[in-house]
Amino acid sequence: MDWRSVNFDWNRARAFLITAQEGSLSAAARALGMSQPTLSRQVSALEKELGVVLFERVGLGLTITPSGLELLQKVKLMGEAASQFSLLATGQSQQLEGNVCISASEVYAMFWLPKIVAKLRLLEPKIHIEIIATSQVSDLRMREADIAIRNFRPTQPELIARKIKEVEAKLYATTEYLNSIAKIDCKADLAGAAFISFDGSGMLLKGLQERGLNLTAANFPVLSESFMVHWEMVKQGLGIGIMPEDIGALEPKVRQVLPSFSSISFPIWLTVHRELQTSSRVRMVYDLLATELAKPYSKL
Repeated sequence: MDWRSVNFDWNRARAFLITAQEGSLSAAARALGMSQPTLSRQVSALEKELGVVLFERVGLGLTITPSGLELLQKVKLMGEAASQFSLLATGQSQQLEGNVCISASEVYAMFWLPKIVAKLRLLEPKIHIEIIATSQVSDLRMREADIAIRNFRPTQPELIARKIKEVEAKLYATTEYLNSIAKIDCKADLAGAAFISFDGSGMLLKGLQERGLNLTAANFPVLSESFMVHWEMVKQGLGIGIMPEDIGALEPKVRQVLPSFSSISFPIWLTVHRELQTSSRVRMVYDLLATELAKPYSKL
């Protein structure tokens, strides 16, 4: 191979790849943690190095050119190779120090992880933890996180997952809100109640209907895709919401709605990239999470 023919900067190629994937310079800059002007200069420099136009500006947006599309397929392969290289290099580390990034839903990031991270800091103070609290699925294959706490089992062969437990969630509301409803003796009495939604896809509505509640979209006058905003609105008396029973039972501002109503059950899976299992620090954090997440919240 003639290495002298390889005359472009990988950082510029990465800037092109992320811009194409994100669809805009501003989104790509956020994803890479750099300023938009710096990213723009990297893309322009790559265009100059290769002698091609990669993007055309249409209004405030970008459209990738045919030349850019052709090169994009090659750069994607380079990005995947770079990610695998990083994973392998990280996996070789046997030191119990360094960074470990955990992706989790807001509920687990807010309630479970602080107590677990406190224990970890006592055990291994040289391990630094980053928490990504999101309802979105972090891509472990692209190193968006090292470990993920998810409500589903991953299907990618590169990922290893362990089912930790089934979580039981219940309906909750403030006493003041429930007193504003004439009576709540059975499921039918909830037909006129207001529910706080955290799911714009309609899956929450469908799940409650399948459990025998006669609800429509009109029963969900407030929506926030932030689960913690959803829970705060429930505590403020705006309507009925859902929370794992471990948490809901400890909140003095609310009480369980219709205790005879069947629990909403969902699994907790702990997921890690296969390559990162060889990293002592990642394995240590993974094993501690598996042990602690299996416990009831009150026992942490």
